Amino acid sequence: MTNFHATAVVHASADIASDVEIGPYCVIGANVKIEKGVKLLSHVVIDSYTAIGEGSVIHPFVSLGLPPQHLRYKDEPTRLEIGKNNIIREHVTMHRGTAQGGMETKVGDNCLFMVGSHVAHDCVIENNVILTNGVALGGHVHLGEFAIIGGQCGIQQFVRVGKHAMVGGKTGVDRDIIPYGAVQGNRAHLTGLNLIGLKRRGFSRDDIQKLRAAFGLLFSQDGTMAERLNEVADLYANQSGVMDIVNFIRAESSRPLCTPLAASNGNGNGNGNGH
Repeated sequence: MTNFHATAVVHASADIASDVEIGPYCVIGANVKIEKGVKLLSHVVIDSYTAIGEGSVIHPFVSLGLPPQHLRYKDEPTRLEIGKNNIIREHVTMHRGTAQGGMETKVGDNCLFMVGSHVAHDCVIENNVILTNGVALGGHVHLGEFAIIGGQCGIQQFVRVGKHAMVGGKTGVDRDIIPYGAVQGNRAHLTGLNLIGLKRRGFSRDDIQKLRAAFGLLFSQDGTMAERLNEVADLYANQSGVMDIVNFIRAESSRPLCTPLAASNGNGNGNGNGH
């Protein structure tokens, strides 16, 4: 039987699994779905059209699924979808999607959202992502799996952050970050690869060496980015990690590519994404 605290307010249309724990002063809105094993510790607000996957733990003063901060939002029934086994710490906010952005904000599994982080409308967050304290994601941001975003970072609308990337604390991000990349600064610049993260996640020495060699070639000052990208794709066609970077750069994007300072300040070719 679901464990509701006497002070909790739960809408009659909410679909809540039998073993969910809902603590003091929580408010659950209409058309909410909460799957088994979820714990709402206290003072949690979950608004309409929000779904939360199995085993997630939500700490006090979290607000999920309220309307987006978007002037064109007209009360459409947009959604927030949160996956399994997420840890959502105090004062985290996540907003529903917009009609302009596909109607949905989506969070994967096994993510950690630390105190005061914010996920805006239409964001897509893949599995095993960490947002540390005070991170703010603008609308339509896409974070790849295992990305880690350092404290007090702001990520501009429509930016893509590739899988296994690391963003240093207090970084302002207004450009796409390649998979496996490490960035820092205001504004963000690429400092290399996230080598510590790669080692922790079991990437082999050979894979890391190939990624480093490909990185060096991609962001050298010889030729254009498009030429260097084609050369890397030819040399490392059978190396999945390198091709993750190649395919990321080749994909459509409304943002330019985050590059090393040397590439940004050199012949200008490093600022483009090679499209």
